[in-house]
Amino acid sequence: MISTADFKTGLTILYDNNIYQIIEFLHVKPGKGQAYVNSKLKNLRTGATIDYTFRAGEKMKQANIERVKMQYLYRTDNTFVFMNQDTYDQVEINLNQISEEAKYLYETLEVEIIYFERSEILGLVLPDKISLTVTETVPGVKGDTKTNALKDAVLETGLLVKVPLFINQGEKIIISTQDGSYVARDNR
Repeated sequence: MISTADFKTGLTILYDNNIYQIIEFLHVKPGKGQAYVNSKLKNLRTGATIDYTFRAGEKMKQANIERVKMQYLYRTDNTFVFMNQDTYDQVEINLNQISEEAKYLYETLEVEIIYFERSEILGLVLPDKISLTVTETVPGVKGDTKTNALKDAVLETGLLVKVPLFINQGEKIIISTQDGSYVARDNR
């Protein structure tokens, strides 16, 4: 059991039959009355974020969350298949659970699968930046480099991003998985 005094950003708790991750919190001690803790919690099953106020010293269980490195293998309809490279165990995750992350997945990408109590899959964590190939874009116009103009580009996963005018079809670029934005050319 942990109490509100043990709160840290990123801590996972079991509360009201749900698994929450603490996004932020603030201990408040008013001049009159009892102290309390304002918190912003993310439900790890649904992805919803809520604001909740705990009484100071309130106790709850800590959620046993485990992250396992896995490699993305393939997709069949609405199911994504991942493999643990140490044990060769395969796991299937439904599109509903990872709808936001799905647009970044390509074969052989290494991700972390998040488990609760080693049995329930809560989702996955992508690397901060990934390298993808541009499959469609209009050619850049020569001499149009003074402005920070952007154009649309479709990547190998089907993701549509805005890229600088000098990026051409077939080039590899680095994309931020936090917001889906162009970061740089991949010159590897």
